[in-house]
Amino acid sequence: MRIRKAVIPAAGLGTRMLPITKSMPKEMLPIVDKPVIHYVVEEAIKAGIDDILIITGKGKRTIEDYFDRSFELEYYLREKGKLDELRQVEEIGEMIDIYYVRQKKPLGLGDAILHAEKHVNGEPFAVLLGDDIIVSEKPGIGQLIEVTQKKNAPIIGVEKVPWDRVSRYGIIKGKEIGKGLYTVEDLIEKPSPNEAPSNIAIIGRYILPPEIFDVLKETPPGKDGEIQLTDALRLLVKDTNLLAKEIEGRRYDVGDKVEFIIANLELGLVRKDVRKHILEYLERFK
Repeated sequence: MRIRKAVIPAAGLGTRMLPITKSMPKEMLPIVDKPVIHYVVEEAIKAGIDDILIITGKGKRTIEDYFDRSFELEYYLREKGKLDELRQVEEIGEMIDIYYVRQKKPLGLGDAILHAEKHVNGEPFAVLLGDDIIVSEKPGIGQLIEVTQKKNAPIIGVEKVPWDRVSRYGIIKGKEIGKGLYTVEDLIEKPSPNEAPSNIAIIGRYILPPEIFDVLKETPPGKDGEIQLTDALRLLVKDTNLLAKEIEGRRYDVGDKVEFIIANLELGLVRKDVRKHILEYLERFK
């Protein structure tokens, strides 16, 4: 079962990062010198995906512009002899085939994924949320693809979170069948710590079967009147063997202000061009 296509939902309003997201998509917030969504697209490419659909919404045109060619800028850089910068800009426009569809109303992640049905065209597909960065030796979504190809089953990415944070996530109830690998028995969207069956949280990586679209159409709106993907997966698991895998690596939820700052610091520290300056700055606080 080859996974060729990926869907990146990027239509959310980004309310956790207001006021900056009033005029800038959260997926375009900079991590050092690249927007968040650039890291997500790179992860998909490294995992062997060759077709990406980005679900956008009102005010998200800058995402399309970013991955498009910019001939005026390229001409300027060429004329000024800025060849390194020219190479970087040209590479962005040639990364991969990217398609776009707009979610006209913010009706939740489940509704956003429904907009991918025609593009997916009956194939199993990957979903990467546009505000989650995963830094790992093997691409996060690639880890899930590897398992789904061996087990021939859909799979979701998970990680263990502190109990006082379970109310921020979809949480699974599952049976461990291998190291960090679970058979999912149930899922609960944003439970209180008292209601949560575990502290194993769903994160922004999924390999889904095409049957998910029929399930989403039957899924009633949940909290906040939105169609929740977690609720659809809860229906899917009644008839389908759904797996969950703890993704190895460091995840940054850059829709959270503190995580956004930490991501800039930590990813800056692995960059040779800025590492020294960051360390010198941090030394002042000892």
